[in-house]
Amino acid sequence: MSSRDETYKKLAYIAVSEFSDIVRGTSVVEGKLRILISDGSYVDVWLSEKRPGTYAYHWERRAVDGTIYRHNNLPDQEARKLKTFPKHFHNGKEHRVEESHISDSPMEALRTVLDFARKRVTV
Repeated sequence: MSSRDETYKKLAYIAVSEFSDIVRGTSVVEGKLRILISDGSYVDVWLSEKRPGTYAYHWERRAVDGTIYRHNNLPDQEARKLKTFPKHFHNGKEHRVEESHISDSPMEALRTVLDFARKRVTV
């Protein structure tokens, strides 16, 4: 089992144990940890194997209300002007890019993302 797989396993445990009020299950899909949310949306966590420290935490809600929320640190032209570059946050739309202060720890970052979701999901 790869280091990333071990991390995904730990993240899945956090999701189902600490956020059971909104999390309905987890699986690994195309190299990402997918976390199913009770409102029909999902969070994909991607950690790069080739570039350690590179990540994306993407909450996909387009089918629910047309929004997406994503913290990532991939170079993005829109994010170059931000103090936190390359870290940035897509707040509701792809083109709405803001500073991201998410933790570099995958466990803490996931807690931040799922807490954000918990505050917005009607259970």
